[in-house]
Amino acid sequence: MDMLELIKRNTQEIITEEELEAVLKKKSKSVYLGTAITGSPHVAYFVWVLKLADFLRAGFKVKLLLADLHGALDGTPWELLDKRYEYYSTVIPLMFKSIGVSIINFEIVKGSSFQLEKDYVLDVLKTATKVSINDCKKAAAEVVKFGDNPKLAGLIYPIMQMLDEEYLSVDIQYGGLDQRKILMFARENHHNLGYKPRVAVMTPMLPGLTGKKMSASIPKSKIDLLDNEDEVNLKIKNADCVAGVVEDNGLLAFLKHVIMVIKQDNKEKFVIVRPEKYGGNLEYSDYDEIEKDFISEKLHSLDLKNALAREINDLLKPMREERNKLLKLHKEAYPK
Repeated sequence: MDMLELIKRNTQEIITEEELEAVLKKKSKSVYLGTAITGSPHVAYFVWVLKLADFLRAGFKVKLLLADLHGALDGTPWELLDKRYEYYSTVIPLMFKSIGVSIINFEIVKGSSFQLEKDYVLDVLKTATKVSINDCKKAAAEVVKFGDNPKLAGLIYPIMQMLDEEYLSVDIQYGGLDQRKILMFARENHHNLGYKPRVAVMTPMLPGLTGKKMSASIPKSKIDLLDNEDEVNLKIKNADCVAGVVEDNGLLAFLKHVIMVIKQDNKEKFVIVRPEKYGGNLEYSDYDEIEKDFISEKLHSLDLKNALAREINDLLKPMREERNKLLKLHKEAYPK
């Protein structure tokens, strides 16, 4: 697989592919993904961990922005920012360990380490004189929780994310499709400060276990990175997975965008363990084969659930090896 195919796989949109091709020709190239340190990380984070791994394999310097100030702008209590940063910065490298990817060219950057500098703050104020309230609200609509009485903070959020691309000195900003409006806001407004637009790479958002978006704020919709084996098994058992129905099926989506990517990279097969009286084991090397058998009901929901629970429990082993340490950090970051 060449570099372009590697970066393009499992993406939903790239703006623009021509610009991406130009970046790939550069000797030194970099990408960043920003995540606000709000909810507790869950297994859907493996989607972007795998994509960042693709960038690493393609020779990129990869920066993960743990956006503590963005977390505060989106409702995280100020007094918890350092605790949540500590938890995120500890658990996410374990996710790369889980998929067997080296992080030599991977760097974690704390947002407040540069976002409080004089030049950055001045650029925030300059941008605020160039863009409208409506522009900022539209840009942040899919990301910020505005509520019935929205705070001014939500309007500052996209301005800062736009500037992060420049101050991190990257060629590409990568994010989920929910980031699209902010990424376009950045491309449309960088010129106001004399900065160049960056390439935008987006991957799809996965439906959760209940058919809705997998979200840290909806516990039943997601599997937390610290869930134990029994919790994982129970959540998968209770997940929505109607026989033959692919649309909004969070289990199939996770299988496609996470498990089968790992299997193909490792040249392994996805195995459905079944007794001989029910036809014996099924083995798959391609997601499309799984979906075809699921639609035809050759592959039953319960068998799929059992196999997927096993795979997710395997993925979470590095976190479980550090469980006591992570639980302590998590308790401090997310006090009840």
